[in-house]
Amino acid sequence: MADAAVGEAGAILERAAAWAEAGKGVALATVVKTWGSSPRAIGSQLVVNDTGAFEGSVSGGCIEGAVVMEARRTIEDGEPRLLNFGVSDEEAWDVGLACGGSIEVFVEKLI
Repeated sequence: MADAAVGEAGAILERAAAWAEAGKGVALATVVKTWGSSPRAIGSQLVVNDTGAFEGSVSGGCIEGAVVMEARRTIEDGEPRLLNFGVSDEEAWDVGLACGGSIEVFVEKLI
């Protein structure tokens, strides 16, 4: 299982490098904290380019749209973001995080 996670991380970073070489802006989103039932483990990553294309996962799909949107904002303004989603967070319910836990995702501009 650990080898699969390493392979996934490598593929995400390779995608980031390819987008950067193609002249795209790139941001990386990483799960940095979880509590209770969360869809993805700490260290899970999602890479996003300035057109909104993405690869990887930080949530199994339930908050990915919101994370991609914030990653594009990070590419535009260069400001890192710490995103919090949880069952008591109205936005989390709106984007579908109803798994009973919480998740923090750090988003940073790479290129």
